Amino acid sequence: MFKKSLTILSIASAFYLQAQDVSIIRNSVDVYSANPLTGSAKFNAMAGSMGALGGDLSAINTNPASVGVFITGNISGTIAVNNSKSTSSFSNTANSYKLNNADLGQLGGVAVFATSGNTPWKFVNFGVNYTNQNLEEYIETPANSSYKFQDSNLVDTNGNPVTGTFTSLGHAYDRTGNLTNMNIAFGGNYDNKFYVGGSLNFKGAAIEQYDSSRLSLDVDNNNSYVLNKQGTPYSEDSNGFSFSAGIIGKINNNLRLGASIESPTWWTMYRTYSEVNEDNLGYFFDYYDEDRKFTSPMKATLSGAFVLNKNFALNVDYSLGLTKPKYKVQGPAETQLNNFFKSEYKNLSELRVGGEYRYNNFRLRGGYGISNSPFEKRANFDDLYVGKRETLGVGFGFDFKSFYIDAAYNKITTNSTNVYGDGNYYSTANNGDVEFFTYNPNTFTSKLENIKDNVTLTLGWKF
Repeated sequence: MFKKSLTILSIASAFYLQAQDVSIIRNSVDVYSANPLTGSAKFNAMAGSMGALGGDLSAINTNPASVGVFITGNISGTIAVNNSKSTSSFSNTANSYKLNNADLGQLGGVAVFATSGNTPWKFVNFGVNYTNQNLEEYIETPANSSYKFQDSNLVDTNGNPVTGTFTSLGHAYDRTGNLTNMNIAFGGNYDNKFYVGGSLNFKGAAIEQYDSSRLSLDVDNNNSYVLNKQGTPYSEDSNGFSFSAGIIGKINNNLRLGASIESPTWWTMYRTYSEVNEDNLGYFFDYYDEDRKFTSPMKATLSGAFVLNKNFALNVDYSLGLTKPKYKVQGPAETQLNNFFKSEYKNLSELRVGGEYRYNNFRLRGGYGISNSPFEKRANFDDLYVGKRETLGVGFGFDFKSFYIDAAYNKITTNSTNVYGDGNYYSTANNGDVEFFTYNPNTFTSKLENIKDNVTLTLGWKF
């Protein structure tokens, strides 16, 4: 049985590990900087494309002028059922893992105040909307004999130094948590020609994250050990704030144009974690908590809608990030992260198209969206960390005058390159003591495909 090894500290030279940790880069983009598809069933069925149509609480996230389109009060709630499948392919083998979750997806309401007198302002409205997105993801990469590294600092039970070779039996990345967003929006209807609005956006994220490798050791009869990456598992609670403004203009009875802008989101992150350290008595765990300040990109959205008649409408949205992610520098780690984003990050863009057909009280909806990878292409890694995402939405609804019910199905497919390996790792014995502490100098990548099948059901009341 082997008791311990020494750590070797180094900085990876590969471009994709210039920053402190892969998981931090991923979360910076697909959690703290994302514009996720989550909301009412109508919004989801149209792939989130409602920027020039408005009239839906969840569309506040695209264009807050949406709240100015309402002519009656509205309250709605949405249940979301999510199924996620992640497939990680290494060489000629692949592992897949499925997750299921059901939760509150959306809840909100809008109050409509009709004006009196000769003012061109027809309505002044106030709305509140809350959305909740599940962040759980489990990636299990299969074993491969080419994933090997040596440690020359091992000692056997007699204290004699030996050199052993670790061989991969698989890698696992596990993230659980939720991302929430509450919009407080104000809007108005000016002469039934222009709709304006603004919102204050209060965001929150709660994450727990794990990164581990199962390795065999040749000088220990190829026994297997689960090694956790240094600094994991960890938990992170974050709060963010942004504000938005938008306008929708009715050019004529058939054409509407919309534009909106959202400020950067200013995040404060609170993280707790443990690390393995060493003194003259051996290895021990130290427990830490830290906070970070992070600014996500500013975003702009341009929209256009074609309204054929009261029965059919088609909307197109194009969103573009205007700035890059940035951490407040508190030490070398934030400087390294900022340098990585400065050199490798490009503006994230997304195109969404959605339509609705009405026949009496029945509504039929559909939509499609596509977004690019936000990282520059390097070698064969054009979808590094966070890849291209495609969204397909379909749905239907029934309007019973005062009450309505909507249902939607979404398929969201993301392809990316999963990076793992390089770093310090530790394992613990049954009594909780440190068993191994070693440095893996290798970086590996697998092809990752994530498919989410989401079903949402919305119940609403108009008053």
